[in-house]
Amino acid sequence: MRLITLRMALHISAWFVCATVPTLSIAQTTHEFDATAYYNTFSFDHPVALRISPGDRVVTKTIDARGGDENGSQVARGPNPQIGPFYIEGAEPGDVLVVKLEKIEPNRDTAFSSSVLAPYAADPAFLRYEALHEQQTEIWELDLVGRMARPTTAASREQGIEIPFRPMLGCVAVAPPRKEAVSTATPGEFGGNLDYFGMVAGVAVMLPVSEPGALLFIGDGHARQGEGEVVGNALEVSMDVEFSVELIKDKEIGWPRIETDEYIIVLGSARPLLQALQHATTELQRWLMSDYGYDERGSSLLMGHVLEYEVVQVVDPHFTIAAKIRKGFLQ
Repeated sequence: MRLITLRMALHISAWFVCATVPTLSIAQTTHEFDATAYYNTFSFDHPVALRISPGDRVVTKTIDARGGDENGSQVARGPNPQIGPFYIEGAEPGDVLVVKLEKIEPNRDTAFSSSVLAPYAADPAFLRYEALHEQQTEIWELDLVGRMARPTTAASREQGIEIPFRPMLGCVAVAPPRKEAVSTATPGEFGGNLDYFGMVAGVAVMLPVSEPGALLFIGDGHARQGEGEVVGNALEVSMDVEFSVELIKDKEIGWPRIETDEYIIVLGSARPLLQALQHATTELQRWLMSDYGYDERGSSLLMGHVLEYEVVQVVDPHFTIAAKIRKGFLQ
């Protein structure tokens, strides 16, 4: 790790239009971080990789879901090896960590994915009697200039498949509550393997702090992923990543929240999918009531007519639903 710049400035976050804003940060430091260890669990028990302060920015790299780096070398084992944990100074249980994703870009010219639908994404009868039974890995060619992905097998190329980039992170997490160690294949209230199509550069991700320092993990970069992640993974690739952090002190949230220029979003995860929807819906209503001035009946009326849902993923140990509202509907 090297400190590459130090700027003294009054850093006022503009990520939120709601009543609660992150703590003001007097100094901002940009850290260049090169990982030397990777983890397959989200846990309080891993040694701290780097200590950062609210307002700080980190420039780093992640590796792919099977442990391949930007050179294609195997440097860790899967699934979803994470970098971190990053210790955020001043973060305490009962706070909210805000992670602003500033840059997410593939740093090599190949990605991989599975090539047939995952078991939970299709009818069992189809999978048993009609579908291909052999899962194969498809290698994709990434055009880093044209920002297009193309499969490399002849049969897929002949079908004219090409997909524009939409780089995202599958995993953004803090240490889980109750001293748990959770597999990096799993999403939860702490974040984790959320695999949300919308986890792109420019969003602010809010996570509940359960351990001193929050202990932030990131990883599992995707050049693109469809909603539902229906082949069981995405265009898996290593990434150049830049992010910054802020704290909201003394504010408790139950599930990951995301804010974009256009939406406020909550991600709920559980089995069955209905329970994930219930988690996301309940947390979104709590957000409207705590930060936007609605009471229960008013927030219910609003949600009843403008609420949107996305099926985020149906392949991880817990499934994930996004509940979201356009900011233009909010008072």
